[in-house]
Amino acid sequence: MGSTKEFSVLVIDDDVDFLKGLVRNLKKQFVDTEILHRSAAEQAVELLAQKEIGVMLTDLRMPGMSGHELLQKALEINPRICAIMITGHATIESAVKALKIGAWDFITKPVEREALYHTVEKALEHYALARENKRLQSLVDRLKRDASVQWESLAMKQLQEKISAIAATDYTVLITGESGSGKEYIANTIHRMSKRSDASCHALNCPAIPEQLLESELFGHVKGAFTGADRSREGFFMAANHGTLILDEIGDISPAIQAKLLKFLQDKEVKPVGSSNSRTADVRIIALTNQDLEKKITDNQFRSDLFYRLNVLSLHVPPLRERKEDIPVLTREFLMITCKEMDFEPVEIQPAVLSYLAAQPWPGNVRELLNFVRRLVVFSNGQTIDMGLVGLIEQKPGSPESQPEGVTLYKDAKKKALDLFSERYLTSLFEHTRGNISKASRISGLERASIQKIIRRLGMDMSLFRDH
Repeated sequence: MGSTKEFSVLVIDDDVDFLKGLVRNLKKQFVDTEILHRSAAEQAVELLAQKEIGVMLTDLRMPGMSGHELLQKALEINPRICAIMITGHATIESAVKALKIGAWDFITKPVEREALYHTVEKALEHYALARENKRLQSLVDRLKRDASVQWESLAMKQLQEKISAIAATDYTVLITGESGSGKEYIANTIHRMSKRSDASCHALNCPAIPEQLLESELFGHVKGAFTGADRSREGFFMAANHGTLILDEIGDISPAIQAKLLKFLQDKEVKPVGSSNSRTADVRIIALTNQDLEKKITDNQFRSDLFYRLNVLSLHVPPLRERKEDIPVLTREFLMITCKEMDFEPVEIQPAVLSYLAAQPWPGNVRELLNFVRRLVVFSNGQTIDMGLVGLIEQKPGSPESQPEGVTLYKDAKKKALDLFSERYLTSLFEHTRGNISKASRISGLERASIQKIIRRLGMDMSLFRDH
């Protein structure tokens, strides 16, 4: 059950003395719950729009807006609110009408203290449970949405399980992995699947900010704090309050910033540059790095106490070359995304292209693959992506192959590029299979007959590969 500290109880009655007595008793009994009160229904509506009210106790008969009208407005603002109607014995019929509208329960005047406590306690439990159920359903929906990529590699399947477990907590996370491997995507996924998903998520690339400005970016500053500070500015910690802050390349921050970040993680307090006052910020930190922080600790370049504060939960994102099974999956996903970005109809891709892409080292990891797929889509003109197009894309500007002697027909230029690419691709493939055409067919996705046809067209000497 969710905590009742996350929502409030509101009591409304035009009888001020009765109202004060009711509120006093409720505060004594429910010390962990905020008890609010208003003496007019119109004032209550304003408060209902500003705060999350889980339980509302209201008199039925009030001047101006009646209890029934207030109930209807409250349910419009928060359909899950537990409304308890307070009525005299002579107006039980009105209470029954309120139940039909959507009231949760009613109590009668004079109010018995034990009956009051019991009813409110049950209402609090009911609302907290409904609230938690909604949060869990939202989590399930996000899990389904984020599981749209069906990973093939065991490494990514295991990583997805860890992400789900980490997202359910509120601890600091350290994500490691090579540049371009998808660390920021993982961090954003954790935020989307967490209970902080309704709040903001901000990302800051630490080395992109000069050291003298990084403190201001994180903590903010007051007007006149330094030259050029012509107005006060809120930093990333306050901007991400109740949400998530992703600190990219955390290994590159200076010792001075490391000390200030450590203090924030310990105290959760933000003191803007030039100010003597601190504010509290509830922020989940997810730190990313492509460096070996433990080695940096040994070299006295990174604080060990900060490392242990950041490394409460950790994830390592494997490079793309260690999960080649995922390359076809990612390629199709990137094709769909790119076509949508460019307002293209979906583009088909030949199996041979997927096999070729899966065999590449991708030193730039996921980011490099995404950029390559974007180029394929741009130059596909909406047609099927085949190996000929890959050959055209891979030609480097200025290379001999890319400098035609004169203007030629498109089909002739494409044939030349395709032959050049096919020769390079098959040479690499046959070196791997030692000239075994059957094995080459299985790896590439090309039919054996198609491979033999290309060999004959290019005049390739297969004995060279068998000897090799």
